[in-house]
Amino acid sequence: MKEENNNAQHFLDLIQKSRKGKFKIYIGMSAGVGKTFRMLQEAHSLLKNGIDVKIGYIETHMRKETHELLAGLPIIPRRTIFYKGKELEELDVQAIINLRPEVVIVDELAHTNIEGSKNEKRWQDVLEILEAGINVISAVNIQHIESLNEDVKRITNIDVQERIPDNVLRLADEVVNIDLSSEDLIARLKEGKIYTPDKIQTALTNFFKSEQILQLRELALKEVASQVVRKVENEVPNLHALRHEKLLACISSNDKTAKIVIRKAARLASYYNGSWYVLYVETPQESSTKIALDKQRHLINNFKLAVQLGAEVIKLENKNIADAILITAEEKQITTVCIGKPHLNLFKVILSTTIFRRLLNKLSLSNVDLVILS
Repeated sequence: MKEENNNAQHFLDLIQKSRKGKFKIYIGMSAGVGKTFRMLQEAHSLLKNGIDVKIGYIETHMRKETHELLAGLPIIPRRTIFYKGKELEELDVQAIINLRPEVVIVDELAHTNIEGSKNEKRWQDVLEILEAGINVISAVNIQHIESLNEDVKRITNIDVQERIPDNVLRLADEVVNIDLSSEDLIARLKEGKIYTPDKIQTALTNFFKSEQILQLRELALKEVASQVVRKVENEVPNLHALRHEKLLACISSNDKTAKIVIRKAARLASYYNGSWYVLYVETPQESSTKIALDKQRHLINNFKLAVQLGAEVIKLENKNIADAILITAEEKQITTVCIGKPHLNLFKVILSTTIFRRLLNKLSLSNVDLVILS
C-alpha cells in the first residue's frame, strides 16, 4: 500500500509540474551587462515566431539601446499604488494571470514590492504566475543570491539588502549567464550606457572596480556552472548511482557564525546537488528560560534563513552536542557534517578537546566527512 501511495504521489507531482509554467532566468555579475536587453531581444524573436509574449515589467533605466527595443512589444499596464503621498507602479500579477499570455517578461527578480502589495517580493509574484501555468523570463544580478551575501559583502563592502532565496534559482528550467569582460563593462559605464553622467564617477570609485567585477564575474560563472551540473544529474538517470550527498550544518546561538555556516553549507549543497539539514542543539545552559531574548530572536531568524535556502531545520535538546550530532548524522544518513570555526578562548578549547576528539573519531569510523567553515 505504501509503495502504491508513493507511485500515485510521484505521478501527481509530474502532473502538477507539467501544469506549471517554464522559468528562465538571465543572470549577470552586475548592472549594465545586458540582461534586460537580451530579454527584450528574445521577446521580439518569440513574437516573430507566433508566440503570445507580453511585457509584465521591464526596467530600462532609460538606456537608449534597451528602451528602443520596447517598440512593438505588447505591454501589460502596471498596477498603480499610492504610497506616502506618491503614485508608484508595480507588476500587476492578477492582470497577467487574467490575460494568460504564453510568455511574460518580468525584470528585477529581487525587487521588494511596495508596502501593501499581496507579496513582499517580486520573486514571489513570479512563482504565483508560474503556478498559473504561464512561462516567465526574468533576470537577476549575482549579488542578489541569498547564500552569496557574505561573499558579495567581502568583495564589494556592500551589504545587499534585496535578495532572492537560492531555491528560486533551483526552480528555473534554464539559467543563462550574460557575460562581459571587466574592460567592456567599465567602457560601457564611461560611455554613459549604464548610468547618467552625474553617477558615472561615483560608480567607478565604488562598485565598478576592475578587481571587484572580476570576482563577481567568477561567482556568476560558478553559479551557472553548478546549475548545469544539477540539471544533468537530475535528468541523466545513470548518474543516480553515484553517492547522494547529504549535508548537516551544525549551528549554535552565535548569530554571526551561524549565518556563515548556513550560507556556506547552502553553497556546498547546491554545488553537490545534495539535500541538507541545519541542526541546533539546545543544551541546558541555553534553554528557553536561560537564553537571552536577542539570541532567541537571532536563532529564529537563522532558522528562517536556512529554510529559505532549502534546508530542513532540526532542533534537539541534549546536554551533549557531540552525541546529538552523531545521532542525527546516523538517522539522516549524512555524508558531510559542517561546523563553524570555533571562536573559543584557551580555557574553553581545553574543555572542548574531548568533545571534538570524540566527534572526529566517530565520524572517521562512519565514513562521514567533517568540514570546518570559517
